[in-house]
Amino acid sequence: MPRQSLDDLLAFLAVARERSFTKAAAKLGVSQSALSHTIRGLETRLGLRLLTRTTRSVAPTEAGERLLQTVGPRFEEIDSELDALSELRDKPAGTIRITTGEHAATTVLWPKLAKLLPKYPDIKVEIIVEYGLTDIVAERYDAGVRYGEQVAKDMIAVRIAPDMRFAAVGAPSYFAKRPPPRKPQDLVGHTCINLRLPTYGGLYAWEFEKKGQQELKVRVDGQLVFNTLTPILAAAISGFGVAYVPEDLAEPHITKGHLKRVLDDWCAPFPGYHLYYPSRRQSSPAFALLVDALRCRE
Repeated sequence: MPRQSLDDLLAFLAVARERSFTKAAAKLGVSQSALSHTIRGLETRLGLRLLTRTTRSVAPTEAGERLLQTVGPRFEEIDSELDALSELRDKPAGTIRITTGEHAATTVLWPKLAKLLPKYPDIKVEIIVEYGLTDIVAERYDAGVRYGEQVAKDMIAVRIAPDMRFAAVGAPSYFAKRPPPRKPQDLVGHTCINLRLPTYGGLYAWEFEKKGQQELKVRVDGQLVFNTLTPILAAAISGFGVAYVPEDLAEPHITKGHLKRVLDDWCAPFPGYHLYYPSRRQSSPAFALLVDALRCRE
């Protein structure tokens, strides 16, 4: 196959995956007009339209989707085998991309990476903080970090943190104006601070479980909605309502008297953070070192 055809296929895969000529051009390091010309040339040679273009979006046609699903994995296999050649090097090297939430990034990943990376300067780690349940294969991540119960069954999962709990908390000034909730259903009558989940575009339903009781999910309401935990905690400390955050984030503020915990007996432990990655992934020395460094040994 001529080199030009390979380059054109790579250009098509970039546009089809990004669903945008602008994003694909930036990723490939070419101009948008040059990329558009490349795609038109490929479509002319094949005699098929591969992409449907509108003023707002780009999407593969039936032929384009077939090409994406058949050719795309083969290029990924080639990339994987080339990455595996790093095993021949004396020093582990390469870039590892990880998708994770803010809490895991700051409390689990960073403390362990801070010890690992100085020893291996040729390893680079890119951490993308997001709360959606990302398809790490489609988005070309090497691994993801989520709670154990969220990891798909077809992934290899490695525990990197012990079981954890959430805490329902509010400032003393807030509870001075209304009685604390005694059961999860009482939260409906309280001002709560919500977390928006981008995967479904909805608000996180607070999950509670008590021994001998059925698991409950409560959808709460209030003035404030955030998409990260840090401002939620700050708003709770300022008295803007009840928040539901990881226990370790709230504990220092509870100890200092800035927050008061409620519904403690309804906050059951659940599987903590796990690193997950595709079972067919070729394990490079750099990735193997990272997995071992992150592995929970408690």
